[in-house]
Amino acid sequence: MSANVDAYAPISCMAHERLEFAVLRRQRLSLHFLDGHGVEQTLVVLPTDVYTRDGAEWLTCRTDAGQTQVIRLDRILVADTLT
Repeated sequence: MSANVDAYAPISCMAHERLEFAVLRRQRLSLHFLDGHGVEQTLVVLPTDVYTRDGAEWLTCRTDAGQTQVIRLDRILVADTLT
């Protein structure tokens, strides 16, 4: 993963908690986010971890195709729980 040069903007506590609960409950999410190049992406994922590293917060998740993705939390535009 390449380093992001732009400063991390902390997300709200409520949004952070929603992501943590999705990890704990193994709830699939539909994520709309900006990738490392600033391009909008949409994925359906199973979140596996929320953590802090290098002064930013990150979400690790697995796609339906089995690929692991790591997304910086302030780049997530929408995270909807799927039922």
